Amino acid sequence: MSRRNKFVLAIMILVGVGIFAFSLRNVNLATLWHDVLNLNVWWMICALICILLYLGLEGVATKWLVESNGDRLSWKDALRIPLVEQLFNGITPFSSGGQPAQLVALMQSGIEAGRASSVLLMKFVVFQSMVVINFVFSLLIGFSYLEEKIRALAWFVLFGFVIHLTVIVGLLMIMYWHNFTKRLIGLVFIPISWFVKGQRLEDWKRSLDQKVDSFYQESVRMKSQWKLLSKVFGITFFQQLFYYLIPYFILLSLGKTGISVVMITCLHVLIFMVISLFPIPGGAGGAEYGFSVLFSNFIGNSSKLVLAMMIWRLLTYYFGMFAGMVAMVLRPDKLNKND
Repeated sequence: MSRRNKFVLAIMILVGVGIFAFSLRNVNLATLWHDVLNLNVWWMICALICILLYLGLEGVATKWLVESNGDRLSWKDALRIPLVEQLFNGITPFSSGGQPAQLVALMQSGIEAGRASSVLLMKFVVFQSMVVINFVFSLLIGFSYLEEKIRALAWFVLFGFVIHLTVIVGLLMIMYWHNFTKRLIGLVFIPISWFVKGQRLEDWKRSLDQKVDSFYQESVRMKSQWKLLSKVFGITFFQQLFYYLIPYFILLSLGKTGISVVMITCLHVLIFMVISLFPIPGGAGGAEYGFSVLFSNFIGNSSKLVLAMMIWRLLTYYFGMFAGMVAMVLRPDKLNKND
């Protein structure tokens, strides 16, 4: 990690501590400690298993995609990739650092840069497609509740959906209408040329053309391996499902019964969409606020609500970042290439 990344990581940890401290301002600490001691350990273990499966299944998807051409990627390196992604997602605005960090990690394992970029793009397409599909289902179930609780947050959710959908449509256009998409990109560069001139503009064009062509070539190859792609879609569905189930198990650990697993899961999908819109790394502030607002009716007690939010944040955000720090110091194996 660069010095700047270490500095941002330290800042985000301090911000998290500050948000937790602010959330505890009106909470009786004796009551909070009593709630901690009375947590159902088995349900907490289920929540922990969910985040482990979320990270582990992404490692499986990565391994499958890398090995689709006959290469062999070690399990250690396959599982290292999502952890590195979590760390850099957590310290960059809009999780923008996750993809470049994964690219570097794959290259450290001996995977050629173009091949690694293609694998990550395909994984990204599958993941974002499942995000959009899950969101549409969740919107049908939980949007009226969200709008009732806080109307402004509902618009954030819809805006997030539009952004994710736009990204998917753009990538699908590259896959199925490659030449048409490149002409559209050329049109987009016309207004850009009003502000960016000379070699810089040409470098941008060349870089984007190379990425579009690389993704198209990989997508052609992957479309011919529809069985593999179906498996990756399937495992990504379960990967996201385990992530979305985490609040449900946290509520059960707090002794809440009779809650709808479908509603809780759908609300977590909507929170995930809100987090992706906040420019602060990890959606700090917005994530905690969204969780507290949406799940207040299911918990009621202010002490338990704050405790649930803190546990949820530790599992879904800080756990991945700290695991990513460990992954960064692991020496990667070298890819066993298919000669």
